[in-house]
Amino acid sequence: MIQTAILAFVPLCLAAAAISDVMTMTIPNRVSLLLAVAFLAAAPLSGMPLADMGMSLAAGAAVFGVCFGLFAANVMGGGDAKLLTATTLWFGWSESLVVYLLYVGFLGGTITLLILFIRAHADHVLALGIRLPASLSTARKIPYGLAIGLAGFLMWPKSPLFALLLAAG
Repeated sequence: MIQTAILAFVPLCLAAAAISDVMTMTIPNRVSLLLAVAFLAAAPLSGMPLADMGMSLAAGAAVFGVCFGLFAANVMGGGDAKLLTATTLWFGWSESLVVYLLYVGFLGGTITLLILFIRAHADHVLALGIRLPASLSTARKIPYGLAIGLAGFLMWPKSPLFALLLAAG
């Protein structure tokens, strides 16, 4: 029962973050905090070895370091950095983390191009009577939480912790 709740928890947090980012250009801190705290609770429950937990924390620290640099350079938003760091914990230092980060980059680029196209043709979209959130039509930044959430959805079933939770259940 607990394993099932944890398995559903991560995608729900990712969905909340993505929707919030698209609608308001913010990712609530509590979503990233919940993901990080839930990892610390779920890892021992799943039977994850202590060394693997340490490697997950190291992966999170590495991603946070890169994201902090991107944030300091005004290339990445703070909410995106925190969400990416928190989700990294769930993937650990593994091949699935590499694929997850590649998906984030690919989806982020694709979404960015799509949003730029929408912004360039916003008058046509509005003429059709379609109301868009400001993040898609007029904001200067890109809601990258959407890419992080979509990549997380795609890779969550392939994460090491997902497999451990299924085996523990």
